[in-house]
Amino acid sequence: MTRVTEKRSNITAFLTVLTLFLLVFTHPVSAQNATETAPSGLAESVEQGALPAIPGLPALTVSTNADGEQEYTVTLQILAIMTMLTFLPALLMMMTSFTRIIIVFAILRQALGLQQSPSNQILIGLSLFLTLFIMKPVLEEVNANALQPYIASEISAQQALAEASRPFHEFMLAQTRESDIALFVGIAGNEQIQSPEETPFSILVPAFVTSELKTAFQIGFIIFIPFLVIDIVVASVLMAMGMMMLSPLIVSLPFKIMLFVLVDGWAMIIGTLAASFGV
Repeated sequence: MTRVTEKRSNITAFLTVLTLFLLVFTHPVSAQNATETAPSGLAESVEQGALPAIPGLPALTVSTNADGEQEYTVTLQILAIMTMLTFLPALLMMMTSFTRIIIVFAILRQALGLQQSPSNQILIGLSLFLTLFIMKPVLEEVNANALQPYIASEISAQQALAEASRPFHEFMLAQTRESDIALFVGIAGNEQIQSPEETPFSILVPAFVTSELKTAFQIGFIIFIPFLVIDIVVASVLMAMGMMMLSPLIVSLPFKIMLFVLVDGWAMIIGTLAASFGV
C-alpha cells in the first residue's frame, strides 16, 4: 500500500508541475507587449483604432448589363452550381440513356437466373460508361456551344444554360413517343404547345422517362424469350424422367450461360442498346 501511495503522489506532483508549466508558457501576452512587438504600422493602427478591414465574402448582388440581362456575382454563381451538383444523379437517370441500359441489364441477369453475378456495382459501372459513349455527341455539343464560351466570358450564365439545355432537349425529344408527350400535356392542361419542339422540360422529362421504361421492358421481353424456352424444356424433361425433387433452375442455368456465351450475348445486347439510340 505504501508503494502505491508513493506512486500516486509522484504522479500527482508530475501533473501539477506540468499544469504550471503550460500555464506559464501559454499565458496570453498583454496588450502592451503585443503593441511593442508588433510592426510599427500595425501598432499605429491599433493606437488610432483603425484596424485593417478583414476580407470576407463579396456582396450577393444582381446587376443588369447593357443588353437588359441580369448578371449574378461569382458567389451566387458558385452557390447555384453547388446546388445543381446535388441533382446530378437525378439528371443522370432522368435525362440520359442510363435508365434504359440499367433496366435491360437487370432483366438480363434475372433471365439468366443469376442473382448476384454480375454484381450491382459492375452493372452500374458498365451502364455509366455506356451512357457516356451514347451521350458523347450531346456532351461535345454542350462543351462547344455552352461551356467553353462561358469560360471565355463570351456569353452570360443564362445564355450558357440555354445553350446547354438545347442538345439535351433534342436528344430526349428524339427518344420520346408522341403519345407520352400528349399524355402529360393533357395532364398538365397546357394547350399552348403547338409542336413537340415547344415542349418544356417539365413535360418532356416525365414523358421521356415513361418512354424509356416502355422501350427497356420491350427489349427485356425479347431477351427473356430464349431463356424461358430453355427453362420450359428442362422442366419438361425432368418431369418426364420423374425427377421432381430436382430444381429445373439448377439444371437449366448451365445451358442458359452456354447459349449466352455461344451467341456472344454481351456484344449483341450492348450493340442493340447503342443502336436503339441511333448511335
